[in-house]
Amino acid sequence: MTYCCGILVRDGLVMIADTRTNAGLDNVSTFRKLHIFDQPGDRVMAVASAGNLAISQSVLSTLSEGFENPKSGERETLLNAPTMFQAAQRIGRAIRHVIATEGEALESEDIKFNVSFLFGGQIKGGKMRMFMIYPAGNFIECTTDTPYLQIGEHKYGKPVLDRAVHYEVELYEALKTSLISMDSTMRSNIGVGLPIDVLVVRTDTCEADLNHRIEAGEPYFHDLRSRWSAALRQAHQNIPRPPYKKES
Repeated sequence: MTYCCGILVRDGLVMIADTRTNAGLDNVSTFRKLHIFDQPGDRVMAVASAGNLAISQSVLSTLSEGFENPKSGERETLLNAPTMFQAAQRIGRAIRHVIATEGEALESEDIKFNVSFLFGGQIKGGKMRMFMIYPAGNFIECTTDTPYLQIGEHKYGKPVLDRAVHYEVELYEALKTSLISMDSTMRSNIGVGLPIDVLVVRTDTCEADLNHRIEAGEPYFHDLRSRWSAALRQAHQNIPRPPYKKES
């Protein structure tokens, strides 16, 4: 399992992903799932992956090597896509390419083609955008009404996002909320764990404001986890008991 989250607000973009992968309780390892494609000043884009690790790595390698355009002969990659929308289309194309080349072999071994991606960023001259790309290569775009997207084990981290995230929230407040969402997921699912990779991009800068890995024992994240747990316990205690049972 994994958990990846992206938040798109007026000030910019936050993307966050854990690094735990497992193929059973005795085969747990660490792999980066948040990948950055950038040319500072021109574009910055990030791809977060969830699902089968071998499939997601094949898709990312295909994106790095690119496709040959049959008309121009140009190698089409994320770094030369003219718009974020066309870059998202190229990710969908890469997924379908991997399905075409590896799908039959996977099916023969009874392996489900399970992969999804979050893709966000900005190309100079365009606006900041974020997409969720499905296993079929189709995708949806984040909106100002619901300015976040999740993939992987998302249900435990969703409630805090629903309550705290809106399009006008300050960028690093959005980061804080994403970390609380990640902590809630880690507390409830052993398949999600540290280290955590974080990317923050301010609108119209076309470069990372923060590209950071949170390791086990990092003071701020440890303090955030402790404070959030204590705040929840205090809030629970402050709510009156239900008045439904009549006193005898």
